[in-house]
Amino acid sequence: MTDHAHDLARVREATDRLLSAAAVLDNAALAEPSRLPGWTRGHVLAHLARNADALVNVLGGRPMYVSAEARDGDIERDAPRPPATQLADVRDSAARFDAAGSAPGDWTRVVELRNGVTDVAARLPFRRWVEVELHHVDLGTGYELEDLPAEFTERETEFLAERFQGRPEVPATLLSDGTRTWSTGREAPESEVTVTGTPADLLGWLAGRRAGTALEVKGGELPALPPL
Repeated sequence: MTDHAHDLARVREATDRLLSAAAVLDNAALAEPSRLPGWTRGHVLAHLARNADALVNVLGGRPMYVSAEARDGDIERDAPRPPATQLADVRDSAARFDAAGSAPGDWTRVVELRNGVTDVAARLPFRRWVEVELHHVDLGTGYELEDLPAEFTERETEFLAERFQGRPEVPATLLSDGTRTWSTGREAPESEVTVTGTPADLLGWLAGRRAGTALEVKGGELPALPPL
């Protein structure tokens, strides 16, 4: 069972790490490209702040975003702000999410996110943890996939493997980091592709952060994964 209180604590720790890393960025550094195509580091920080508020909306039974256009517009609006404003916004929005996530409630209820995606309320802190950790890597300030907490890497690998499970465009695939295995893709009992690599390389490929060139592939080619 998902422990939302445990995950909230992990979110706080991840947020503190990100804020410490971002505190050294000046205006020029924030305007530089992040590792996400088309986004500067300022865009990444703006997205993180608005995502926290969006998840507060979800916990409150409101739409995550007013619209896709409004979401994108808010990020574009906030991306060029000076460092102090960016950091304060990330910190304050994170505090709002933490307060909403710490309030008593029915954590077994189903909530709706974007594009009709649903989940149980208890998993929202983990989803926020994903946002903070992966976008910290996306900032390109020296925090790499290898630096992610081992618990996070294992859980996010499992989450993404489940996300692609049953997808007809993804061949049946067995994932392994040498000690653990996960299955993903369509069901095909006769044969499957085996993909083996380090925990960081597996997660990087599944999360669209690495091309997968460091992975060992047997039984076919490295599967092309749908966008997240």
